[in-house]
Amino acid sequence: MHGFPITLGIPADHTGPLPEAVDVTVIGGGIIGLMTAWELSRDGLRVLLCEKGKLAGEQSGRNWGWLRQQGRDLTELPIAMDAMCIWRELPQNLRAAIGFRQTGVTYLARDASRMAAFENWLAQARPHGVDTRLLSRRETEAMFPNAAGWIGALHTPSDGQAEPFVTVPLLARAAVEEGVVIRERCAVRGLELSAGQVSGVVTEAGTVRCARVVLAGGAWSSLFLGAHGVRLRQLSVLSSVSTTEALPEGFSRAAAADERFAIRGRADGGYNLTAWSSHKFFIGPDAVRNLGAFLPQFLADIRSTKLRPFAPQGYPDAWRTPRRWSSAEKSPFERCRILNPNPDMADIARLQHQFALAFPSIGKPAITASWAGMIDVTPDMLPVVDHAPIPGLIVATGMSGHGFGIAPGMAKVIADLVQGRAPQHEMSPFRYKRFFDGTPTKASSAI
Repeated sequence: MHGFPITLGIPADHTGPLPEAVDVTVIGGGIIGLMTAWELSRDGLRVLLCEKGKLAGEQSGRNWGWLRQQGRDLTELPIAMDAMCIWRELPQNLRAAIGFRQTGVTYLARDASRMAAFENWLAQARPHGVDTRLLSRRETEAMFPNAAGWIGALHTPSDGQAEPFVTVPLLARAAVEEGVVIRERCAVRGLELSAGQVSGVVTEAGTVRCARVVLAGGAWSSLFLGAHGVRLRQLSVLSSVSTTEALPEGFSRAAAADERFAIRGRADGGYNLTAWSSHKFFIGPDAVRNLGAFLPQFLADIRSTKLRPFAPQGYPDAWRTPRRWSSAEKSPFERCRILNPNPDMADIARLQHQFALAFPSIGKPAITASWAGMIDVTPDMLPVVDHAPIPGLIVATGMSGHGFGIAPGMAKVIADLVQGRAPQHEMSPFRYKRFFDGTPTKASSAI
C-alpha cells in the first residue's frame, strides 16, 4: 500500500488573519522552523510561522523517526546532545503523545573494517560525554537473536525515537499556546527589502512587517534564496520508507542499521524499514550548476545513488520550475504545496530481501505502507545555519536528513543568531560562505 500518513487533503489546522507586524517571521513549518519559532517566542519575541502547505507535510513528517546522537559528525554532536536533553525534558504527557522512547540506536557491523570505523568515531566522540559503547558479537546476538552475519555493533542507549508525522503537529499546539502565530497554506512569496535589508515578508495573503526572517524551507530554500540573487549549495535526494506488519515478540524495539538497511520498532509492533544509503537523485538546473561541489559526494557513494534526468513538474529543481517571479503573482510554493514523491518500490523490495537474509527466522516482512520524502543536502552533509548576505535574514537549512533529532538543539542556536547573541557552540562549520570562499570541503566525520 502506498500513502503517506499525512494526506494532501487534510485541511489546515492553523488559519486566520495575519498579524500586521511581528518581530520575526519563520518560513517553513517543518520541525526546524517550528522549534525555532517556539524558542524565539519563549524569549519574548512576537513570532509568525508561515507554512506553504501542511505542518510536517514534507521531510519532517516522512523521516525515520530517529532521535540520534550516535554517529553524528563531530561538529554536530554537541548540538545533538543538547537536543536529546530537551526531548527528555518535554512534559511527560507530550512525550507520550509523540511516541518518545529512549530505546537506543545500534549500528551493526558485518566486518572488521566497519568495527574499526565505529571504534575510531567513538574515540573522538567520547570526550563529549556520550554513553556510546562497542558491543561484542555475543552482546549483539543477544540484542538481535536469530540474526545472521553481524560481528559486533556500536550502541548508544540514551538515543531515542518518536513518531514524526504526529510530533510536529502536537508540538505546534504547544507553541501556539505559548504565543507563536502559525499559518498553514500561506506561502511566503518573497522578502520585502528597505535599503537592502529585511523589512517584511510578502505572503500570498498579504504583507507582514518584520525586521528579521528565518528561512527554514528545507528542499525549497535554494529556490527561495535564488529569487533574491543569493546562491546556496543545496540539492535534494529522494529517500523511500516503508512500514511492516507486526513482527514477533522478542525482536529488538530499538532503532538499528547496517550498511544495507535501517529499522525502527513502532508502537504498533511493526517496523519502519528503509535503505541506509540508497537515494534517488533528480537532475535539474541546480544539480548541473552545483555538479562540481557535489561530485566528490557522488563518487564516494556512487553505487547507492540512482540518477534521474527529470524531476516531477513543480519540484524545486524541476526544469520548468520558475526561478524568478513577482510577489504579485502565484509562486512555485503555491503551485506545489507539498512535495509528495512516489516511493521507489524496487528499492523497498530489495530491502525486504536483505531483511530476510539478516533475519532468516522471520523471513520477508509484509509491507503495510510506503512513502518517500525529499532530503535537502549540502556538499559536506552539514547544515547551513548562518546570517545570509541579506541583512536580517538567517538561513537554517540543509539538515541533510538530521533535522528531526537535532531540531531542539539547533533551534536554540538559531534563536541566538536572530537575537545577535553568540551561540554556545562553534558555528563556523555551518557558515554560509564556506562553499564560496575557497574553504576545502572536508569528508564528514559522521558514520
